[in-house]
Amino acid sequence: MDKPELKIPKIRKPVSLWVHPEGRVLGSLFLREQSVNHAGPERPEEVLNQDVPFIVLYREDPAELRFYNRSAIVRVEYDDGPVSEGDHLTILPCCLDLMDGSRICGEIREILPADRARLFDYLNHPEVRFLRLHLPEGGICLVNRNYVIHVTSPGEGA
Repeated sequence: MDKPELKIPKIRKPVSLWVHPEGRVLGSLFLREQSVNHAGPERPEEVLNQDVPFIVLYREDPAELRFYNRSAIVRVEYDDGPVSEGDHLTILPCCLDLMDGSRICGEIREILPADRARLFDYLNHPEVRFLRLHLPEGGICLVNRNYVIHVTSPGEGA
């Protein structure tokens, strides 16, 4: 039985997934219209950082639902529109070298407590499985930290 009053309203967010060993997969994640963590819609990293083994991806060609094991997802890229710079935002430029030989450079832009605002602190945050990088050409790249070999930060120490 399908009861609409029990459904949580969701929107589709187009993403590119890099899955091991399949490669690049295009599809859409289902995001809540209203996040439980903040004002506005849910973000892809909220879905990816949940403590469940599988996520749902809708593919258009062919039209199908797929359930991907989160552990097999290397990275996810998506467009997020213009980003506003907040007063309390910590900006951490860095480059991530991954197990597949790729290097992704960008900036981590997060609101972090003053005593835990180092790159090292963010990388080791227990609730962050997918690291969010703002790419220089625009867009967001979420990287599964289990696929990261090492991280470098230009100029300063971690």
